[in-house]
Amino acid sequence: MRTKITTEDWHTAGEPFRIVSSVQTVGATVAERRVNAIGGDPDRMRQYLCLEPRGHDDMYGGFVTPPDDDGADFGVLFWHKDGFSTACGHGTMALGAWAVDTGKVSATDDGEVLVTIDVPSGRVQARVQREAGQTTGVIFRNVPSRVLERDIELETSRGTVRVDLIFGGAVYATLPASSIGLTVVPEDTTKLIEIGREIKWALNAHPAAQLADDRLSGVYGTILFDDLGRTESGPWQRNVTVFADGEVDRSPCGSGTASRVALLASTGELADGEWLTHDSIIGTRFHARVADRQGDDVIPEVTGQAYSVGTCSFSLADGDPLASGFSLR
Repeated sequence: MRTKITTEDWHTAGEPFRIVSSVQTVGATVAERRVNAIGGDPDRMRQYLCLEPRGHDDMYGGFVTPPDDDGADFGVLFWHKDGFSTACGHGTMALGAWAVDTGKVSATDDGEVLVTIDVPSGRVQARVQREAGQTTGVIFRNVPSRVLERDIELETSRGTVRVDLIFGGAVYATLPASSIGLTVVPEDTTKLIEIGREIKWALNAHPAAQLADDRLSGVYGTILFDDLGRTESGPWQRNVTVFADGEVDRSPCGSGTASRVALLASTGELADGEWLTHDSIIGTRFHARVADRQGDDVIPEVTGQAYSVGTCSFSLADGDPLASGFSLR
């Protein structure tokens, strides 16, 4: 473990994203790099930076990597307290803003700058909107997303529920919070975490969650939502995504929002040309739409904003017994 490492910390709609551009990873593609990172030096660096005392149980971040080919600006390995994820919309937005802010991708003072990023689930884009030299918004264009299976009946500790499985770069289970007697508000966070974890692990091995590329298989998170009706432009919902093993997304969740777009488009609740207004458990907001279609799949676009928090320099003191960090969750 290196004694010093510098990170650039951002947040997107309240969800942290810790960017590290100096960690060595191995593989011909980002998907391969993710597999090779598990259990190796990048995994130990993930624990060092993500877990307490240098991070916390809801920390999130990414290691910047080379792209798969010249068609992308760079790649990224997304990570959280339990490992490496296959997709991350809020992280993609943060990386787009970071790439422009640091000059990694050149930008004009006004207009839109395209940042193309290879992630484990495919190639995504961040369209960074600029006015007078400032970033005013980021549009995350996701991989093709689709409904995997509807109305899966599941017995839980809070009764029988019906759950949908959707793919939006990762597999999500989704259900109304009201179906288990909860509301997406901070006061219900502990209960939302408990049921979110329960549903994730109950459906993790479900046949519909097993994809052709096994590296993408398994349920990544559970999305619980409140239906808030409609705005003039389309449906309005509030959600919380409980991902990995009990992490709570403070933002409306980028890839989770993309998954909700796929589901709402399939049910007809989100028509082409309409926008989903998607709020988080802390009141921050994304807007999302169907940008294109590929057969039965949709290409979602999610609009939000990312902000720089600061630069951190971490040191490992001689004899520190907590180099690998710890978790209380």
